[in-house]
Amino acid sequence: MMRLPRFRYLAPRSLSEAAAALSDAGPDAAVVAGGTDLFPNMKRRQQTPGTVIGLRGVAALGERSIDPAQGLTLGALTRLSAIENDRAIAAAWPALSLAASLVATPPLRNMGTVGGNLCLDTRCSYYDQGPEWRAAIGYCMKKDGDICWVAPGSSRCWAVSSSDTAPVLCALDAEATLVSAAGERRIGVSDLFADDGIDHLTRRPDEILARIHVPAPVAGERSSYVKLRRRGSFDFPVLGVAARARLGRGGAVESVRLFVGGTGSRPQEARAAAEFLIGRSLDDDGVIGEAARLVAHIAKPLQNTDFSLGWRKSVAREYAARALRELGPIQDQPGRPRT
Repeated sequence: MMRLPRFRYLAPRSLSEAAAALSDAGPDAAVVAGGTDLFPNMKRRQQTPGTVIGLRGVAALGERSIDPAQGLTLGALTRLSAIENDRAIAAAWPALSLAASLVATPPLRNMGTVGGNLCLDTRCSYYDQGPEWRAAIGYCMKKDGDICWVAPGSSRCWAVSSSDTAPVLCALDAEATLVSAAGERRIGVSDLFADDGIDHLTRRPDEILARIHVPAPVAGERSSYVKLRRRGSFDFPVLGVAARARLGRGGAVESVRLFVGGTGSRPQEARAAAEFLIGRSLDDDGVIGEAARLVAHIAKPLQNTDFSLGWRKSVAREYAARALRELGPIQDQPGRPRT
């Protein structure tokens, strides 16, 4: 049985108290929400904070609200199961509701939070192992070693972002509020991530992710999310495609954002595919095929998660097409099955 290392635990009752405690503890501290990622990592000695600051007692971080004009505000401690089972969220932001429902298992969704899923540690076949296994290979660049075993000649770590909600919230143009003892700032969720397997978040060590803000959908707007994983019942994504589009007259695309997760150290935006789709109809299989090809072009998986490289690369095109079909009127045609 793997046991947690020794650490000091603090339980603040307010956000300001939590931010002050994090500032005082310094870079050797970590915050914990549901604990479904941090505590297993600590047992494997991937993360060994000297101080852990529990956020469960900060009531404000568990609040959520929906305003028809302002959109959705989620406290970072909002449980994934609460998002999954909220009918209002499912009606206005179906991709977010679906992504939350695809994380892990029901018991873990009852513990895991949207803030924790956004800040999920990057994953890699060489990193997500027990301490003895990692010691046998001399560790890796992400923890205790100096070589990235995925790409030994590389100067950076290639561990991948495996969050389900991250690509969806990026596609929805969501924003995040970060709070520290010095104040707060609001950034786009897409700006929360950095393209580095080790320093994968732009959140400073003294900052706490407090809230996520999702704009209200406008007329003609749709969203979708598709996920590839080995086990259909529960597993991390090895590929996730999130899409959000606004359709005008005749089904022509007026605006669109596409993000790919699970193949890089951060959610990757498919800008070329989005530019191609403007003014075109998602009722056209040829349009969907070309856009899917452009989405798959940015998906460049490495040997750091599940399945073979060639297959993961080829399937990215099909999954991108599925996400796009979910947006368009083609899904409503009689006899045409939904993906």
